[in-house]
Amino acid sequence: MTGLCNLDAVLDIAVIGAGFAGLHMLDRLREHGFSCHAYESATGVGGTWFWNRYPGARCDVESLDYSYLHDRELYATWQWSERFATQPEILRYAEHFAHRRGLWPHITTGTTITGAAFADGAWTLTTDTDERVRARFVVTAVGCMSAVNTPAIPGLARFGGTVLRTSRWPAEPVELAGRRVGVVGTGSSGIQVVPELAKTAAELVVFQRTANFSVPARNRPLTQAERDAAVAGYEQRVENARTTRFGHPVTGTGRAALETDPAGRTAEFDKGWARGGTHIVATFTDTGRDLTANAVLADYFRDRVREAVHDPETARALTPTGYPIGTKRLCVDDDYYETFNLPHVRLVDLRDDPIQEVTETGIRTTRSDHELDVLVLATGFDAFTGALTRMGITGRDGQLLADTWRDGPRSYLGLAMAGFPNLFTLTGPGSTMVLSNVMRAIEHHVEWVRDLLVYAREHDITEIEAIESAQDDWVAKVADLAGKTLYPHTDSYYLGANIEGKARVFAPFAGGLDAYRRICDGVANEGYRGFRTA
Repeated sequence: MTGLCNLDAVLDIAVIGAGFAGLHMLDRLREHGFSCHAYESATGVGGTWFWNRYPGARCDVESLDYSYLHDRELYATWQWSERFATQPEILRYAEHFAHRRGLWPHITTGTTITGAAFADGAWTLTTDTDERVRARFVVTAVGCMSAVNTPAIPGLARFGGTVLRTSRWPAEPVELAGRRVGVVGTGSSGIQVVPELAKTAAELVVFQRTANFSVPARNRPLTQAERDAAVAGYEQRVENARTTRFGHPVTGTGRAALETDPAGRTAEFDKGWARGGTHIVATFTDTGRDLTANAVLADYFRDRVREAVHDPETARALTPTGYPIGTKRLCVDDDYYETFNLPHVRLVDLRDDPIQEVTETGIRTTRSDHELDVLVLATGFDAFTGALTRMGITGRDGQLLADTWRDGPRSYLGLAMAGFPNLFTLTGPGSTMVLSNVMRAIEHHVEWVRDLLVYAREHDITEIEAIESAQDDWVAKVADLAGKTLYPHTDSYYLGANIEGKARVFAPFAGGLDAYRRICDGVANEGYRGFRTA
């Protein structure tokens, strides 16, 4: 535990979380003279990149874009080694930023906030050691995907082998050589971890509920010329952060797939596939909004799966069907499909052969008993809302956030909620979150909240709260934008469909970071329209 603050004092602002959002928020608040402190459950900084230590963990946004842009010197001096950075390198980057900005004394690690209650114009935070922290304002920086989802698989507790979670992978090395390993889940984490585990496991069994679309990363070391060019183009990157839909340019043809001849479409898709990364989905302008055009892109991906996987039945099971491409997170992999050609790797399609229970020695499905030494759960997160609803947040008149959001998250701009004064949520539900480069979303949210808090100080404002009617309008706008896309066609974590009993509400703002930024600027320029102040 580091950086314990005076628990008897009343802070100006408490920050919950010390990932990239929490670190940047803490730094900006300190620059402006606020008394502030951050509280972090992990024993170090980095958030997602502290916990997700599983083999193969790697960012699916290119390193030169998955970087802070607000600090030019940092951008110029940090040397990313690869096109898509690994977890250890990203964690070092977060630690470097904390050291560089002198943040460590202002962070308490190894401390979980288990309750937050607003009364008498201030928040009281309760820690897992039953200590109390008082603050006039609270900013949550808990991450979009940090609340672990452990599905209720019958018998899981009685498994006699080792249970590992990709979302909480141990820091110490895990010996898997010569062992029989089972992986449950084939989302982004599962798709990254499977090829790595296959390198050492004696036997690897992958349990798949839904086949996901995945594109090769084509990862490689960055050249010094590429790093130098990125630094030389710094101003343009900053401008792109303000003016592009995702916060960085996504290259496409500017043409519609349905208006391009089949040979021409295939040639363009081939270029995107060879380049690697997610930009291929933006090759044509209509694949994200027209089901017929989307099917053209989806069929291209399906053909690549059938080419890569030798066994026709395994290829069939690995081929995504039943939903438009891009409406679930598009995964980025290193030889994922090719891994299933190895003789010691098997796929179990849970649609055809469901899990019945976990036994002491493995997993029993409808058709077989699979003997295992190690069980890896790559089962994702209670995304967007889970970290907040599990925190025991109670606002005005004792209303519990978990109850308020029972039928789906409700916020204004994704940054504040009616009934919860002086509480701000970085990358909260109703913001662009994962539908943009999250580093660009983080920097925008931090600067916007920082400006609001400075405005409050300058105008002697002690309470700021979203007005319910403004919140209602925002919730309706988020829903309307989602309805104009293909996202509602798919049960995904964007809708909360991966969590049993969770309300099916599309949480992210789907209008683009550039449009979102303009809206937030308009709110600020009009004296923070939609907020009640006192």
